[in-house]
Amino acid sequence: MKTFIHEEVYRGPDLLKKIAGQHITLCGVGAVGSNLADNLIRQGFSNFTAIDMDRVDDHNRNTQIWTSRDIGQKKVAALRNYMFNVMKVAVEPIDKKLDASNVKKLLQKDSIIIDGFDNPESREIVTNHCRDNQIECLHIGLAEDFAEVTWNDRYHIPKKSTGKDVCEYPLARNTVMMAVIVGTESLIRFLDDGTKTNFMISLRDLKVTLC
Repeated sequence: MKTFIHEEVYRGPDLLKKIAGQHITLCGVGAVGSNLADNLIRQGFSNFTAIDMDRVDDHNRNTQIWTSRDIGQKKVAALRNYMFNVMKVAVEPIDKKLDASNVKKLLQKDSIIIDGFDNPESREIVTNHCRDNQIECLHIGLAEDFAEVTWNDRYHIPKKSTGKDVCEYPLARNTVMMAVIVGTESLIRFLDDGTKTNFMISLRDLKVTLC
């Protein structure tokens, strides 16, 4: 039986070929990036680069894909192992901080960039580089019970950090999962017909709104 038979019946073989051939660069593999990677490989995506310099911490297991055995590992290495074990998908892990000195090298034009960073400084670097070089970029942002899924031409860079630990803020797991699902669908629609759909998500009143 074909691994992606359900997706093929629903979306058609031509779209699945596009999905399999499209390179995706994940900027950050925390709450957004790790769950998105898991969702994408189960729908036929198979060509990935992952950029992150962090290690798996115990509190990450609440909102991310890691197990207790992953604690202490580099996130990109843990993701590489996870994706291969689940779907035999190879990912290029980049254990570096993305900054102004390496963004040109790390974000290539033939890739769709997924911005899942947890700080506005990194998001600003990604946003401006993609705009300047006409690289397609989808931003997925989270805050408490609210999320946004926004393509680069409509994206507004959030305010600078206040100095608080970005890992210590209120965040509902279901907000993460809703954002990942909606983000995945927005990405697939773009590959299908070029449509860029932007969404606002509110968990408290269970709303997913086009914007």
